[in-house]
Amino acid sequence: MHSPTVERPRMPSGLLALAVGGFGIGLTEFLIAGLLPQVASSFAVSEAAAGQLISGYALSVAVGAIVLTAATARLPRKQVLVGLVVLFVLGNLLSAIAPSYPVMLWGRIVAALCHGSFFGIGSLVARSLVAPERKSRAVAVMFAGLTVANVLGVPFGALVGERWGWRAAFWAVTAVGLLALAGIIACVPGRAATTPTTEPAPPTGLRAQLGAFRSGQVWLTLVATALGYGGMFGAFSYIAYTFTEVGGFSSADVAWLLMVYGVGLVVGNMIGGRAADHDRDRTLLLVLAGLTVTLAVFGLLAESATASVVLVFLMGVFGFAGVPGMITRVTDHAQGAALAAGANVSASNIGNALGAWAGGLAITAGLGYTAPLYVGAGMVLTAVAVMAVAARRAGAAVRQHRASSLRR
Repeated sequence: MHSPTVERPRMPSGLLALAVGGFGIGLTEFLIAGLLPQVASSFAVSEAAAGQLISGYALSVAVGAIVLTAATARLPRKQVLVGLVVLFVLGNLLSAIAPSYPVMLWGRIVAALCHGSFFGIGSLVARSLVAPERKSRAVAVMFAGLTVANVLGVPFGALVGERWGWRAAFWAVTAVGLLALAGIIACVPGRAATTPTTEPAPPTGLRAQLGAFRSGQVWLTLVATALGYGGMFGAFSYIAYTFTEVGGFSSADVAWLLMVYGVGLVVGNMIGGRAADHDRDRTLLLVLAGLTVTLAVFGLLAESATASVVLVFLMGVFGFAGVPGMITRVTDHAQGAALAAGANVSASNIGNALGAWAGGLAITAGLGYTAPLYVGAGMVLTAVAVMAVAARRAGAAVRQHRASSLRR
């Protein structure tokens, strides 16, 4: 006798379209690092000025995640996603044809405005396309595009820029944006994220969206996101110095070591999404604890080349494994408010800035190039404590609700 085969749910095509959009946005964010020398030379600006193409992008992400999400709260989510991708395409097109550095900077800012809102609103649409018990995995699929872009972004930009010039890289990203736009128009249902069989109707209007922030669980999750992601990024910001000054690697080795880290992001994203669907708070606690240990051990063993390769991979795994669960957690406690999802993206960017600043202070204080790893471990350990409080309060609320239901 043959045991009956269990048919696995098909991946909705809309999820793949969202992943392509995430891939394009990720490319835009990361490829510029490999193109800065060419851009600086092309526009006859300093390296520091060219670096504003990165910092300006990050600031625009943090602002856009809140402002655009709030401004579009009443609009259908598919229409918002289409508009955001159009904005992304226009920004990259402007960068590709920019006749001057200021125009190039504006192109980066315009493209970045869509970043936070796309991932915030897109995560709500993604979870609506699957059964509730698969929502974190759906978010992970959308973020898979971003993690793959993290692996390919810098080498892609450097390769295309070397062969055809830096403008060709932005033309290529514009084409990816057009592909994502066509996919979202064709494959994302018009009433995604509102069907009663999967998710409750989300709040609309700015007042209702802001009302979601009355939840202490929303704030605890945002703080845990900022500290956890910030601790990882604070260590990552100076990882090239750790490799070369402490680990004994050459400058040429840094590129493939960063790819090892990027592969860890891809693996962690998919594992974390699946695990969060089984037990989200437990997964988040384990992931944050794992990241804390990884960063601390990395600081201790940074002089070992073998240990550095293993630990930078684990840093990527634990660094991104909590992202799907954090997003579904904050949006669950916010009753599906898109503004809370956008705030989660902003929180991670604020954490990035805080972590990089704190790591830089440690180096400036003469504590060495392993100091950002220890600073990051301390930040993530604080995130573990915050997450433990959030999980305990959430568990108590569930038990209280069950007790009151039994008394009825």
